[in-house]
Amino acid sequence: MEELNPSQVAQRLHQLTEVSVALGDTRDTAALLDRILSVAKHMTDADGGTLYRPSEDRQSLCFHISINDTLGIYHGGVSGKPIDIQPVPLYDAYGNKNLASVAAYAANFNQSVNIEDVYKADVFNFSGMRAFDAAFGYHSKSFLTVPMTDHEGELVGVLQLVNAKDPETGAIRAFTQTDQRFIEALAAQAAVALTNQQLVRQLEGLLEALVNLINIGIDEKSPYTGRHCQFVPELTMMLAEAVHGTTQGPLAQFSMTEGDRKELWLAGLLHDCGKITTPVHVVDKATKLQTIFDRIHMIDTRFEVLLRDAEIRALRARLEPGANPEAIEDRLASEQTRLRADRDFLRQANIGGEGMSPDDQERVRRIARTRWLGPDGQEQDLLSAEEVLNLTVRFGTLTDEERKIINNHIVVTIRMLESLPWPKHLRNVPEYAGGHHERMDGKGYPRGLTGEQMSVQARIMAIADIFEALTARDRPYKKGKTLSESLHILGKFALNGHIDPNLFDVFVRRKVYLEFARKNLDPSQIDEVDEAAIPGYTP
Repeated sequence: MEELNPSQVAQRLHQLTEVSVALGDTRDTAALLDRILSVAKHMTDADGGTLYRPSEDRQSLCFHISINDTLGIYHGGVSGKPIDIQPVPLYDAYGNKNLASVAAYAANFNQSVNIEDVYKADVFNFSGMRAFDAAFGYHSKSFLTVPMTDHEGELVGVLQLVNAKDPETGAIRAFTQTDQRFIEALAAQAAVALTNQQLVRQLEGLLEALVNLINIGIDEKSPYTGRHCQFVPELTMMLAEAVHGTTQGPLAQFSMTEGDRKELWLAGLLHDCGKITTPVHVVDKATKLQTIFDRIHMIDTRFEVLLRDAEIRALRARLEPGANPEAIEDRLASEQTRLRADRDFLRQANIGGEGMSPDDQERVRRIARTRWLGPDGQEQDLLSAEEVLNLTVRFGTLTDEERKIINNHIVVTIRMLESLPWPKHLRNVPEYAGGHHERMDGKGYPRGLTGEQMSVQARIMAIADIFEALTARDRPYKKGKTLSESLHILGKFALNGHIDPNLFDVFVRRKVYLEFARKNLDPSQIDEVDEAAIPGYTP
């Protein structure tokens, strides 16, 4: 068989260069494998070909794509037609290398096998090929089998071509040495492309695993944040998809690619990663006096001491000459009633809520000045300055200092995310994740950005974060609000410059809130919503 002339060799070199570039640009593995086999067939004028991939346990070769032009066969790959052929074992029952199959031989020894006529070859077992020929009335003759290995010599596939044709006469010919060298070069380039894709997938998998590792750490530290870490990205993507589907209004130009979606989803998963550094007694502070335990019980003990001392004083007064027992009992009852009322009031104040009145705050301070004998026998104020500070918190359970600690999680989140060498397609993750506590009017934190300085994605995440927090029913310091209550609060936020009113319009108009609620909220929270009554929204 004559080898190619210099012009034909140059043409193939050009073809090989072009396909190498194309292989590097292909991101779809199935399409990449189809391209490899198609180019190999075209380059050698082969009538058919098979591409094998090693099984997960690397004990056999699986048929991945099978093509035969004469028979009109195209199975596997992007065709969507399954290949119902048993894999080729790489080893026998005793662990010895399979030398009978040409594909297994090429794989086991990392060596190309070029056979001019399989019916004249007695080295390999071609019974399967002969049965195929008999079943389809085909005549297999020339075979070229080339292994595909990565930079570490690990098998990534086997390329097998059948029946090279003379381009002028169509007669079946043998695969030449030049054919073999070009297919080996193609196989090497294809292996690099496949390995690169595999490495990218492994790195992406590693990144997702690290993200989950952080969230596991947060969940284990505080079970109350686990729901939030999972639901905020989910709701973020729901709203983002609704905005993506919007064709009118200020957000009509917003669109996302699959890469954009992956970037936003990852940002959602990481939006609170800084909480891994927040003290658990602050994150989970269910009452105003809670640290490692709720210190209201210590104050209860002090009241018990006061009640006991009052009773002791009354008993001693009765022993005095000329004592008036009835008057003493009246004074004792009055004093103990006042003490019990003050104790019950502090218990209620400790719970926290939407707002503590100035009168109630002053009552805490008055009670604090009550004197009692401590364990050391020294008289002292009933409440310490730190306890007064906590019990007079106006909203919720956190003091100003504790709120700063909580708010610092977003600073830590940004610092953590900005320290990572993000690839180009994920470079916006820190901005998306770090902006969910900013406000449209610039009064948010930590950077005081305005709406114009924030991406649409960060503004979307801000709404998702607030809505999930409002409806969350697993927080130790609050009950989950109903849909109507949550939307009323969000509507006010849209009016006062807290959240993006255009995004809020999509959130309501496209029923994103309802989709999320039906999937994740308790049925008792899903009440009837009168959208016309929502502040900042016009149906």
